[in-house]
This record gives sequence, structure tokens and C-alpha cells, in this order.
Amino acid sequence: MAGVFAFLIPVYLHNWQFQQFVAGLTHHPAAGDAQLRASIVNRAHSLGLPVTEDNVHIARGPGILRIDVRYVAPVNLPGYEVNLHFHPAAASR
Repeated sequence: MAGVFAFLIPVYLHNWQFQQFVAGLTHHPAAGDAQLRASIVNRAHSLGLPVTEDNVHIARGPGILRIDVRYVAPVNLPGYEVNLHFHPAAASR
């Protein structure tokens, strides 16, 4: 069982780092949607996360920026593959 954690922990750690990055972006609502989306995808790829532009949803309202990212990270375990579903999200206040 401990061997399974060796495969899963890095994915969860990278998702946590990615979540922190997404949350930080909501403090800079002046950036355009295309620039935000590219920044999000680039950061995800630098962490080895399979995020595409289609996974990134940006919504704006009066004084509010909301970023939602949904993606599936496949993890190859000995003998089978598991798909981990993540939904990092953040909004400005």
C-alpha cells in the first residue's frame, strides 16, 4: 500500500501548488482572459499537470474574477491506471 502513495502524493502536491497559483491570479484582475488562460496552462504544464485551455473557465463580474479549472490526471499504478479528478478554483473578493 505504501507504494501506491509514492505514485499519488506527487500528483496531489502538484495540484496543491497549482491551486495556490490560481488563487494568486485572482489578486490581479486587470490581466486579460487570454493572458490568464495562457499563464494557467503554462504553470500546469510546468508542474506536469494535463491542463488545456478548454479546462480553464474564467468569469468576471463587477469587481469579481472567478477562475475554475477542471482536469483529470491519469496515474499509472502497478497493474492499472487511475484517473484523479481535480477542480482548482478561486475568486477575488
